[in-house]
Amino acid sequence: MSFLIRRGPSWQDVLAGLSVAGLLLPEAVAYAGIGNMPPQAGVLALFAGLLSYALLGSSRFAIVSATSSSAAVLLAATGSMAGLNTLMRLELAAGLVLLTGLLFMLGALAKVGAVSAFISKPVLRGFAFGLALIIIVKQLPRMLGVPAHGHDAQALLTNLWASQAQWHGASMLLGGLALLALFLFSRLGQRWPGALLVMLAGIAAQHHLQLADRGVAAVGVIELHLNQPAWPSLQREQWLRLGELAVAMVLILYAESYGAIRSLAIKHGDEIQPNRDLLALGVANVLSSIVHGMPVGAGYSASVANESAGAQSRWAGLVALTVLLVVALSLLPVVAYMPEPVLGAIVIHAVTNMLDPRVFSPYFVWQRDRLVAMLAVAGVLWLGVLDGLLASIGISLFMTLRGLAQAHVAVLGRLENGHDFIDVKLSPLVRQEEGLLIVRPEAPMFFGNVESLMAQIRAEWRRCPAAPCLILSLEESPDLDGSCVEALKDLQADLARAGQLLMVARLKSRAYVVLQRAGLPFRTLTMLSIDDAVKLARAQMPA
Repeated sequence: MSFLIRRGPSWQDVLAGLSVAGLLLPEAVAYAGIGNMPPQAGVLALFAGLLSYALLGSSRFAIVSATSSSAAVLLAATGSMAGLNTLMRLELAAGLVLLTGLLFMLGALAKVGAVSAFISKPVLRGFAFGLALIIIVKQLPRMLGVPAHGHDAQALLTNLWASQAQWHGASMLLGGLALLALFLFSRLGQRWPGALLVMLAGIAAQHHLQLADRGVAAVGVIELHLNQPAWPSLQREQWLRLGELAVAMVLILYAESYGAIRSLAIKHGDEIQPNRDLLALGVANVLSSIVHGMPVGAGYSASVANESAGAQSRWAGLVALTVLLVVALSLLPVVAYMPEPVLGAIVIHAVTNMLDPRVFSPYFVWQRDRLVAMLAVAGVLWLGVLDGLLASIGISLFMTLRGLAQAHVAVLGRLENGHDFIDVKLSPLVRQEEGLLIVRPEAPMFFGNVESLMAQIRAEWRRCPAAPCLILSLEESPDLDGSCVEALKDLQADLARAGQLLMVARLKSRAYVVLQRAGLPFRTLTMLSIDDAVKLARAQMPA
């Protein structure tokens, strides 16, 4: 129990908990709708996330609940496997959330807190942008008061456009007013629980203005009942497929959670413990699976709202949990009156913060990762949420490997009147060392680029046939695989046959050890600087 909060809640924690509770309940119901799950799945997941993270997490601001991205992935995953079978979809959801939690816990035990590095920021931002567009499109039937037809965004938009005559005026008006009110509240600051106020106003309008008689649909009764814990009844092939999908879910949830936790920690100078947060997220998802809830993570919008409301510790999350329990035990019949267009407006407003195209502008200014970011957006829109994300990750890794495979070799020279060695192409003040050829691969050597790098090194060697010594700086390569060792042995042998010396300088410890084991001459290997390697090479060269 060493993770428990040591002191009681401050007034700031109580106020922050009250404020964030007003945001979390409508968002939980909304995200359940995104995942095509019953509303109680979002509410129970919220309880599991708040309790687990408050007891086990490391961030004083993070709020763990269902998120829009995980809900969308849950919909894509269960929909592709279960089709229209509702009971099977719920079993698959429970299995996916369970495996997600177990993978988080396994990651905590293995101390792999940097797992989010597998999704680059350009991919994550492109994914978030495309995901926001898909979520908004999927809420349009609620806003227009028409049935939803179509499994993807393109089909849904086509069917909505074809059914213009059935668009419901009262639903459109109510949804538009709710969306406008939400944006006005957001302009007033995070301390205003805009989602809660809009939800209460919608409930009052539905009840007192008899909007149901005007054709405006309501959310309906939310039944909270704890099912008896049971292992999801699935076949082996389904478990295997869910295992693949759970890996993607873990990557998404942790990348999103770690981004929110780390950005707030940096802002306040707090220390975070990634592996402890992995454990907290794992326990939260396992507990959510037991109560048949949704996957949970530290959502950015809720965590920022908690921080902006003045939270000082994880007590704010426990206060929010207490408030939500009181509401769940006494006021859920009232929530049943919430109009569907208002719920759609809350969802749309919740994801609009991901629709800022300015997040892509640095990549165009830097001329880096533009293609990856845009392909991530297109992949999500064209292939769907899950396949789009996996395709984007694959493209990102491919582009990285392509860059490593196309690395070039720099010829180094000494800056005039100095000890520094840099690429001779960078400055006219750089002079090559007489009688020496000094080269450096500009990327780590590995099996995918070693042949290309060796070909470039040999080409430079042929251009300097009179140089009796070749100094190869491997400062970019912390370790060497078997292909690299063989290539270096071949290079050393070729130089020896030509009566020339190879010196490998600036070796890292692991690379130094493996080359010693490979039997390269001791005088060939050094961990010294290039300047010292030059002096050593001149001492070994024949007079």
